[in-house]
Amino acid sequence: MELTYIIQRSAKRRKLTITVERDRSVVVHAPEGISDEKIEQVVASKRQWIYEKINHPQKYQDLPHAPGKELVSGESALYLGRQYRIEVVKMGLNEIQFAQRFLIPDMQTSKQAEALREWYIGKAKEKIVPRVKLHARQLGVDVAEVKIVDNRFRWGSCTLKDNVNFSWRLIKAPMFVVDYVIVHELSHLIEANHTPRFWNIVRTQAPTIDKAKAWLKENGQLLEQAI
Repeated sequence: MELTYIIQRSAKRRKLTITVERDRSVVVHAPEGISDEKIEQVVASKRQWIYEKINHPQKYQDLPHAPGKELVSGESALYLGRQYRIEVVKMGLNEIQFAQRFLIPDMQTSKQAEALREWYIGKAKEKIVPRVKLHARQLGVDVAEVKIVDNRFRWGSCTLKDNVNFSWRLIKAPMFVVDYVIVHELSHLIEANHTPRFWNIVRTQAPTIDKAKAWLKENGQLLEQAI
């Protein structure tokens, strides 16, 4: 089986690292001066580890068929780990409102989907960003910037400039899962790799780590769906 991978070089990177994304794509993050031949050697030496990651149950490809859900009355949408009923309002509503159910204006389906996406993004900024700042203070790390991004296959990431990014889709998960993903990324500002020290930091700050991992393993694909 041929192993394909993407190479991303950076002048600021000192070490070569390999990540396997949620969609099973393999990305090699490399210093600028390293040759393709050297990268090939490192990838070959890590081949067994890469295949284990690719076949991990938390890595998966798209569902073969799009989910059948539509933004119609009686359906439901996920928010903070719970499914809430959708109610389409014929008149008197200009934007989505949430009151233990989703009240959605009656308009074109594509506009409804876009409105729900924007609502999720707004809630992600409102609820995730303060949690990042809280955990950063508790961990004693400095974060340059917190961004809510449209990333389908990664819940969170951190950059070499101490910026942290989180997918807006994470707002669909319970808060204990949100906290785990936040702590995971912030802990990389202390320990870059997944060493025993790294996991000790995460587990101390996010004691529900096992519960959160289990939830993501079971429900990760739900977060990626439109609703």
